[in-house]
Amino acid sequence: MQISATLPTHQTPTTSDRLRSAAVEIEAAFLSEMLKSAGLGEARKAFGGGAGEDQFSSFLVQHQARQLAESRGVGLSEILLRSMMEKTNADKI
Repeated sequence: MQISATLPTHQTPTTSDRLRSAAVEIEAAFLSEMLKSAGLGEARKAFGGGAGEDQFSSFLVQHQARQLAESRGVGLSEILLRSMMEKTNADKI
């Protein structure tokens, strides 16, 4: 019995992949600010999580915004991606 180790093949990300990633990051940042403005992540008076809750709530909001953006969010990343693709003359998606 022969066991051989196979190393994972790393593919270089295409221009389209890099642009899509950047578009999702921009949408996540936008959604994070919108969620903060909407009051998501603010400490509730009833539970009183204290200073720890105040300090770490921004991480929760950022994570939620990233999840929203990665699951197609509000469509901003698609618009940004199309615009960036046109500006860079990248291949079609």
